[in-house]
Amino acid sequence: MAVGYATLYGDMCGGFNVLKDVYKTTVFELCKWRNAQRPEGALGRKGPVIPERIIAKPPSAELKPDQKDEDSLPPYPLLDTILKGLIEHDLSAEELTRQGHDAATVQRVWRLLEGAEYKRRQAPPGVKITSRLISRERRYPIVNGFRG
Repeated sequence: MAVGYATLYGDMCGGFNVLKDVYKTTVFELCKWRNAQRPEGALGRKGPVIPERIIAKPPSAELKPDQKDEDSLPPYPLLDTILKGLIEHDLSAEELTRQGHDAATVQRVWRLLEGAEYKRRQAPPGVKITSRLISRERRYPIVNGFRG
């Protein structure tokens, strides 16, 4: 959701988006946790409920054959670290670069984050998981050529 890797009539359809405020690395952690846990009173079979092939498969919007998100995005652990800096800690690109991140990568992530603002506004509401909800507590203009 943060960088716009969601399709308007696919991932973003529905009335409530449970994963709206969740970073991709956290999604994988949650999947692994759920496979290792079975809440008391849970219905369904025992054991893993999310097939390992789903967790191990490289993330993809699957808009073309053999496409992977990392073809055009930094690896998710790096991407999520930069996004957390920009979104939750309100760090500038310069501050993230001083922390050791590649300046070109930070700028690319910043542009993706800004460019996806219109999609976030069209998406259904979701749960606030992080310290700063990207869709409501971090908004940027989408008109008049604004570049932050």
